[in-house]
Amino acid sequence: MMTQKDPSLLKESGNTAPLMGEIKALQRQVVEFQGIEQRCRQAEAKLRALEERNRVLGDSAPLGIFTIDTRGGITGITRKMLDMLSWVSVDDPTSMKLSDCQAMVTSGIFADIQRCLDRKEPIIAEHPCTDLQGACAHLRYYLSPIPGADDSVSEVMAFVEDTTDLKRTEEALRGNEKRYRQLFQSAPIALIERDVSRLKAYLEQLRAAGVTDFRQYLEQNPQQVQHCWSLIKTVDHNPAYLKLMGLAESTEPGEIPFPTDSKAFLEMAREISLVVAEESFAKERELTLVTASGESKFVLGKSMVVPGHEETLARVAIALVDISQRKNAEEALRESEGRFRDLAFRDNLTGLYNQRYLYQSLGECIERAQTTDTPISLIFMDLDHFKKVVDTHGHLNGSRAIREVGRTIDTCLEEPAFAVAYAGDEFVVILPGYDQAQAFQKASEIRCRMKDTVYVLDQGVEVRLQASFGVATFPQHAKDLNGLIAAADQALFAIKEAGKNAIGQFQRQ
Repeated sequence: MMTQKDPSLLKESGNTAPLMGEIKALQRQVVEFQGIEQRCRQAEAKLRALEERNRVLGDSAPLGIFTIDTRGGITGITRKMLDMLSWVSVDDPTSMKLSDCQAMVTSGIFADIQRCLDRKEPIIAEHPCTDLQGACAHLRYYLSPIPGADDSVSEVMAFVEDTTDLKRTEEALRGNEKRYRQLFQSAPIALIERDVSRLKAYLEQLRAAGVTDFRQYLEQNPQQVQHCWSLIKTVDHNPAYLKLMGLAESTEPGEIPFPTDSKAFLEMAREISLVVAEESFAKERELTLVTASGESKFVLGKSMVVPGHEETLARVAIALVDISQRKNAEEALRESEGRFRDLAFRDNLTGLYNQRYLYQSLGECIERAQTTDTPISLIFMDLDHFKKVVDTHGHLNGSRAIREVGRTIDTCLEEPAFAVAYAGDEFVVILPGYDQAQAFQKASEIRCRMKDTVYVLDQGVEVRLQASFGVATFPQHAKDLNGLIAAADQALFAIKEAGKNAIGQFQRQ
């Protein structure tokens, strides 16, 4: 702390120059600290702005969204999702658990979320949900794993669409013709009816000629995609389809234009041909359509054979649900979520991981090491005589030196190993799969790399830096996260006491 000097004492000393130099140095340090504090505030502001963007983006999306952790806790939820079903009324939605919504408990979605966590891959699931008023909604869940530390999955993000209208269309299709026709024209879902009997006959000829794998056949003979499409006849469509495609209401079925040379069209035509070839009408497919204005839209397509035409396929109804907003919102949220998490887990100065990431990921690493019966080592390192660098060249140059040392450490590591800017001039290196000898070798590599590096700071200042290292290994030296950090810290302390610039391994007292 800077203290006020008595002017009379300065006069009595007869030599004020050293004291004035000390005061000016302290003033420079105050300015430097203020600059560092300002950068920290800016980083925090960016983090808050990104968090707010996530919230606004999620609440404006035309579908329900929620994120759930491995224990079933809701970590984020949009208003749309709360409106879809009857949830327990709470002030803070993120304090809820999925079990607070009885409709979701009875629907069976829990098992799909667990599968998503276990497989670490996206899952699409459909479940009917009956709310407290007895209304039944058919919901489609797009479950995506959210990666955590070391490729583990910490949460699942769910995008939820209400597909009740599509289910009603399917039910009407299985009913009488008159009811089907009424719903066909009035349905809010885009519907188009096609006659694929000629295509079916052509595919049967190919099958008789020896073609067994139509997917491979169309890939090897892309010109056949155009020919297959030419055999399909559009016989009817509803107003919702014309709206989806950006066509005039007076457009007749035979007048619908298709950009047959576009990549999106060829992919769509190929998928429709495969539906007929494989007779997989009940399977839903995500397709890309190109509208009359040239706009690409993502749609979810499902084909349904009109009863009575199963043999000839002269009438096949195709329901198209526009999922462009959902796809765009999903992509934007994933990107934003990734940036947010990266900012939350990164040190602002060095770009290395921070303590928050260390304490979250190291526990998961140790759990995985216990399961696989493999070691995990930790290096605790501290720069030697760093105060002298700061006193000589200032705090800003000190910060630059820390940043450059962080880069040196990072260049010595390959995933899944990672480095953490622990505090000030202290660093931690996590080495999954490394035993004690391998960890000692890695510490030696970092130490040699630092020794051979001349760190160039502001105004051409050049410094050489050294560090002390403490190494500990799980499970030989510790049984949990805190124990492993403490063991490496103890090994580091012993080296600092013994003279610094060396590597120490944990020794039990």
